[in-house]
Amino acid sequence: MNDIRIRTIDWQTTPALRTIRQQVFVEEQKVAPELEWDEHDLTATHFLLTVDERPLGTARLLASGRIGRVALLPEARGKGLGKILMLAVMSHGRDAGMRQLELSAQTHALGFYEQLGFVVCSDVYEDAGIPHQRMRWTPTAD
Repeated sequence: MNDIRIRTIDWQTTPALRTIRQQVFVEEQKVAPELEWDEHDLTATHFLLTVDERPLGTARLLASGRIGRVALLPEARGKGLGKILMLAVMSHGRDAGMRQLELSAQTHALGFYEQLGFVVCSDVYEDAGIPHQRMRWTPTAD
């Protein structure tokens, strides 16, 4: 892993965003395609993580401050790349003046987001048949 980059990318012209989400959510986690693809994809800020120019992760940030569709391909997991991706999304939101960021975390990933400073703010609920909890992060002045 030499060249790790995270860029904001256009949804319409970057098929890698769809490829990663298709593999992680639709194929691996069995999320129904009609639940995965939505109208927010056209207006969200999309992030693409590449390692040595290979697309390995993605996330999106809505204008409301909601982070979603955070996904890493299996080969990219457990290497700290998810943290790098999330820190870029959080920094972007803070720099854009967002006073709070929220996400819907799969319960198995709560510890990951807690290490980034997110706090749980809901009971467990099902989304696409997967247990989730809402989490919130409030940026602090550096």
